[in-house]
Amino acid sequence: MAFFSLLRRLYLTIYNWAIFFGWAQVLYFAVSTLKDSGHQQVYRAVERPLQLAQTAAVLEIFHGLVGLVRSPITATLPQIGSRLYVTWGILWSFPEVQTHVLVSSLVISWSITEIIRYSFFGVKEMLGFAPPWLLWLRYSTFLLLYPTGISSEVGLIYVALPYIKESAKYCFRMPNKWNFSFDYFYAALLVLAFYVPGSPHMYQYMLGQRKRALSKSKRE
Repeated sequence: MAFFSLLRRLYLTIYNWAIFFGWAQVLYFAVSTLKDSGHQQVYRAVERPLQLAQTAAVLEIFHGLVGLVRSPITATLPQIGSRLYVTWGILWSFPEVQTHVLVSSLVISWSITEIIRYSFFGVKEMLGFAPPWLLWLRYSTFLLLYPTGISSEVGLIYVALPYIKESAKYCFRMPNKWNFSFDYFYAALLVLAFYVPGSPHMYQYMLGQRKRALSKSKRE
C-alpha cells in the first residue's frame, strides 16, 4: 500500500510539472509574440505546445476514474471537453479564426490558470503541502481568469460560425446507407447553448471550492 502511494505521488508529481512547463511555454510564446508581432501571429506561435498541453489534460479524466485524484468527473469532464472542442474543433479546424484577437485573451487566460493550478498540485504532491500564497492563487485567480477565458471561448465559437456553415466541414449529409445526418454548424450552436447554464454553474462550483479551501487553510 505504501509502495502504491509512493508510486502515485511520483507519477502525479511528474505529470503536473510536465504540464506546467507546457503551459509556461504557451504563455511565454503568447506574450512575446503579442509584444513583437501582434495578436495575428499568436496562434501560430503557440499552436503545438497548446495542443499538447491541452490534450494531455485528458489524462485527468482517467485519474478521476481510477481514483488517483479526488476531483469529481462531473466537474472535470465539461471543463476539459469544452477546451478540447475549442482547441481542435474551432482553432485547428478553422484557420480563419486563428488571427482573431480573442485567441490572445484565450491562451493567456488558460495558460496563467494552468500554470498556477499545475504548480499547486505539483508542489502538493512533491512536498505533501502547498504554501499559503500558492493556495490563495490557486483558488482566487479564477475570479478574473475564468470569465475572460470563457468569454474568449464563446467569442471564438461565435466568430467561427460563418466559416463552419460555409465549409460544411465535419458534416454528414443524407442520403447515405446509415440514414443518418450530422451538421457541425448546429452542433456548434448546441455547444454555445450549453455555455449559458454551464458557465454560471461552474463558476458557482469554483466559488464553493474556494470557500472550503481557504476556510480549511485558516483553521490549519
